[in-house]
Amino acid sequence: MRKRFTPALFLLFTIIGTSGWYMALAQHSFVGVTKGDKKLTRQIQELLKGFNGDVGVYVRNLKTNRVVMVNADTVFPTASTIKIPIMCGVFDKIHQGELSYQQELVYRDSLHYDDGIVGSLKDGAKIPLSYVVMLMETISDNTGSLWLQALAGGGATINNWLAANGFPQTRVNSRTPGREANRSRYGWGQTTPRELGELLVMIRRGRAVSPDASDRMYRNLGRQFWDGEGLSQLPPDIKVAAKNGAVNQSKSEVVLVHAPHGEYVYCLMTKNQKDERWVRDNEGYVLLRKLATLLWSYYEPSSQWKPAEGYEKWW
Repeated sequence: MRKRFTPALFLLFTIIGTSGWYMALAQHSFVGVTKGDKKLTRQIQELLKGFNGDVGVYVRNLKTNRVVMVNADTVFPTASTIKIPIMCGVFDKIHQGELSYQQELVYRDSLHYDDGIVGSLKDGAKIPLSYVVMLMETISDNTGSLWLQALAGGGATINNWLAANGFPQTRVNSRTPGREANRSRYGWGQTTPRELGELLVMIRRGRAVSPDASDRMYRNLGRQFWDGEGLSQLPPDIKVAAKNGAVNQSKSEVVLVHAPHGEYVYCLMTKNQKDERWVRDNEGYVLLRKLATLLWSYYEPSSQWKPAEGYEKWW
């Protein structure tokens, strides 16, 4: 027997049928309406020509909401930029009362991953959680980062937070059950240039975990020891929040710049690089510096600042 298709039933099916679309739209509703910047897009595409590998770029002027997207939704290895999501996971646990930012941790040799600062501690050494977070974001300490990943509940818990907050492609792979294939392909973590850039914006605008947690996280990201690539091409008196990452075939950097004429965020990620050398003129590192220079001159055309002669010897 055929049921009558009443207006009420039609409304119900309409709601069900569009709910998935609405949720997808709502995932990044905090971004607002964006418009492509055709001029800057052409300049960046020209900059990327001839690069021996895959590259993705996302740029957004936070004042005008004009964007550039070149492979911005393609998945790339995070390398150490995964330490931003790990920090979000830690602060979510703090927000829930399961951790304390100033609590004392006890290091054990079983936590050792490499001989960074945390990995060089003696068994039984005590260190505040806040120090480990600082070392993870500032000098990119790997042992400390894996320790914090575990304290945050592990990769699965962090991934649940990412999914709930509108980041469907950004995931922790390492030491996360069920993601072994992803780890084999992408390493510690995976993301897209757009998602990583917008995660940094989310923190900047106080929308990650809570306003106070976002404030603390953003301050941590403003203390970057590894400032020899894109950051070296910006005036030293300009506030930035950043995180970079590198493995043999991938070089990445996400930066939010407090430029005089308006803040902008950008993220450049590479993969499948033919140039695997760990030297300053690695093709990926060079591209990071060139993009930073291009964006600064584009958004601040009246600026006469240039890196001091001989600056490169310090990196």
